[in-house]
Amino acid sequence: MSNPDRRPGEEPHEEPPDRAADVGDPVVRGDPHVAGEHADDAVGFDPTDEESLRAAAETVSRFATQTVGAEDNVVLLRGAAASAALVRGEGSYKAAAQRAGDSVTVSFVRKWARVHDLPQSVRRHVARGEIPPTAAKHVARVDGEARFALAWAILDADLTVREVRRLASEINDGTDPERALREHGVSPGRLDVDLPFDTYRRLRVTASLENRTPGAVVSDALDAYLGDDGDDDGRSRNEAGRRSRN
Repeated sequence: MSNPDRRPGEEPHEEPPDRAADVGDPVVRGDPHVAGEHADDAVGFDPTDEESLRAAAETVSRFATQTVGAEDNVVLLRGAAASAALVRGEGSYKAAAQRAGDSVTVSFVRKWARVHDLPQSVRRHVARGEIPPTAAKHVARVDGEARFALAWAILDADLTVREVRRLASEINDGTDPERALREHGVSPGRLDVDLPFDTYRRLRVTASLENRTPGAVVSDALDAYLGDDGDDDGRSRNEAGRRSRN
């Protein structure tokens, strides 16, 4: 369970669930561990630079008219980043859509700008192809911690896009995210993990001697490792400082 990017004794960094993601250097799309060979082609957009805004408008225009599939997740995230930059630069969804051209609607720009504003830890799974962009659009419809609840349920319970859409609607109608998931047969917090045999053996011995479940022992160990704030972003504070742009 070690994190190679985290120094001993260093406090974890908690990612806000509802931040407006920065635009600029493409941290997710430019990470070869996530985007592979496509990382070298990653393009950033600066909403304060007119030339960059022109590039963003052109990107959104092409994005709105092209057909992309599941294998083009990084391309989809580029379109989302361009949408977000255009909204920041123009000041509104309507103005951003107008600048991108007649083929671009306000709802299109809003939808993809919100996908870019998903927490980085979620967008990394989109870039890897583990969360379909069509599902990410529905995750982006909800607020706060519900975004994490839906995203992790997609990974752990193999939710379909239709199920994510239904759950997002129920959450937006006021249903508690955990309750919504449980009513759809999802058990939030249930996770299958593979452990080295020696670690597994020690876990089982400790749980047995302490009259506890293995899950309770793992939970305590993770709480101690992650700290009180949690580590939804999976990045340490020093890494967050080095890569505060997105």
